[in-house]
Amino acid sequence: MKKTYTGTCHCKQVRFEADIDLSAGTGKCNCSICAKHRAWEVLVKPDAFRLLAGQEALSDYQFGGKKCHHLFCRNCGVHPFVHGNIPEIGGEFYSVSVAVLDDVDVTELSNAPVKYYNGRDDDWVNPPAHTQHM
Repeated sequence: MKKTYTGTCHCKQVRFEADIDLSAGTGKCNCSICAKHRAWEVLVKPDAFRLLAGQEALSDYQFGGKKCHHLFCRNCGVHPFVHGNIPEIGGEFYSVSVAVLDDVDVTELSNAPVKYYNGRDDDWVNPPAHTQHM
C-alpha cells in the first residue's frame, strides 16, 4: 500500500515527499556509483515524487551513458535521489534513497523486499551473480 513519506538531506536544505509502497520492493544496484555509496533505493514514477525545497542546493553528476542524474546536496553531500530514464525498468523514474526517508519505520524497511540490479553490465533485466556485498 502506498504511503507518503518525507525525505531530507542531512542539512535539510533538500526536502521532498514521495508516494511509496515499500512492500512492493526496494532495490540495490552494482553500478560504479551505487556500489561506492552503497545505495539502497526505491523506484517511484515522476508523478509520485515532489521536490518541496532545495533545487538550488542540488548538484548533478552523470557518467557513462548519462541515463541518470545522480543528484546530491552540495552543502552536506548526501544523495537523496536519482532521476533517470531506463526503458528496461519502466522508463522515467525517481530512485529515492531509503536512508533519507525521515518518517520510515525500521520494521517497514526490514520487511521490504530487495531486488538487485546489474547496472555495472547495463543488464537491467538480470540480477548480478553476487549480491551479498551490496
